[in-house]
Amino acid sequence: MNDWPEGYTGDNRGSRYGRGSSSAQPESARVMRQVRRGPAASPGQAGYGGAPPYGGAVPQQPSYVDGGYGTGDGYDSGYNTGQVYGSPGGRGPGGPDDGLYEPRPAPNWRRRIKVTTITLVTVLVVTSVATYFWADSKLNRDVDLSKVIERPEAGEGTNYLIVGSDSRKGMSAEEKKKLHTGSAEGKRTDSMMILHTGGGAPTLISLPRDSNITIPSFKGSDSGKLYPNTGRQTKLNAAYAEDGPELLVRTVEANTGLHIDHYVEIGFAGFANIVDAVGGVEMDIPQDIKDTKSGADLKKGKQTLNGEQALAFVRTRYALAGSDLDRTKNQQKFLSALANQVATPATVLNPFKLYPTMSAGLDTLVVDKDMSLFDLASMFWAMKGVSGGEGKSMNMPIAGNSANGNLQWDTAKVKTLVNQLKNDEQVTVSGN
Repeated sequence: MNDWPEGYTGDNRGSRYGRGSSSAQPESARVMRQVRRGPAASPGQAGYGGAPPYGGAVPQQPSYVDGGYGTGDGYDSGYNTGQVYGSPGGRGPGGPDDGLYEPRPAPNWRRRIKVTTITLVTVLVVTSVATYFWADSKLNRDVDLSKVIERPEAGEGTNYLIVGSDSRKGMSAEEKKKLHTGSAEGKRTDSMMILHTGGGAPTLISLPRDSNITIPSFKGSDSGKLYPNTGRQTKLNAAYAEDGPELLVRTVEANTGLHIDHYVEIGFAGFANIVDAVGGVEMDIPQDIKDTKSGADLKKGKQTLNGEQALAFVRTRYALAGSDLDRTKNQQKFLSALANQVATPATVLNPFKLYPTMSAGLDTLVVDKDMSLFDLASMFWAMKGVSGGEGKSMNMPIAGNSANGNLQWDTAKVKTLVNQLKNDEQVTVSGN
């Protein structure tokens, strides 16, 4: 049985080129027949022997004519122009103008910069506000200056009473041993300073703890009981030991005539923690210091003190020739250097330093009820100015020793000093 289409046999192939052909026509002249795709051809139409082509409704394929493919009936496959599937350049259906492949617009840099700036400012504002309320909530506003009676009139500028206490509150036995604080009960003051800020350069004045003062009449901070003035004379630090910050403020005001606007106190542990949080404080030690009572063992020269070393340095007095007067000078130098270290961009702009420093300080600071963070920042900034040479640091002028062995203030110089501070004038008085 013959499977080929009707009318097609091996005998009627005629003079076709290919296998079995005796024609000498060159190979390059051969033309491969193309299958027409389209409507089914009727009997007698072009095909192999007039038979229906394969596929029935398959359209006509182009034939090689005059050096190119074509069908002669207007059909163009697009192969000659490089167009595939009707898309110039092969981009796909419809070409570049069909709306499916819109060109990417140029970036709007002005809008991007605006959005980025707004986002950064918003984050900065939110962070700053959150930090402010967090820090404000950590302040220990335990001192009520409204309990202080018979206060002198306030002058120009702001006066801070800065106190370093020997409070061991919250310290473990191991910490007390490490910091050489001992385990004495109660609280005493190791250092007391008045910082004056105003329109001019700041002034930092140390009040030696052994200063001879008169305890004035006062009202008990807890009992509210009025204690009259008996003329009792004692050391300045006894006022704090007797009735705390309120009596100390009352005593300073009564013996100087200077109005105290704010009170700031820090204990042993807090002081050491702040120093460690900022990575230590660089100091130029004027001499070798070795003191078994404070634990100081320091060599002369420039060095960075950690919290333990710093606390020993500011507490040392027995190893110094001027005892308490030399100690107050060291305390001034160190506190100014510490304030300068805290206020540097390396601390303020580094959250890994700023927040631990703030936490260490705010957790242990004791301030008056009216103290704000802005007041505290102003205080640190003024102390930084003193360290930078913009202000003045001095001891309260001393005339000598009193009959009871305490340090007696120079009355005339103290009066001049207080008047200059009240009027926010440049201080011309010198201290010891």
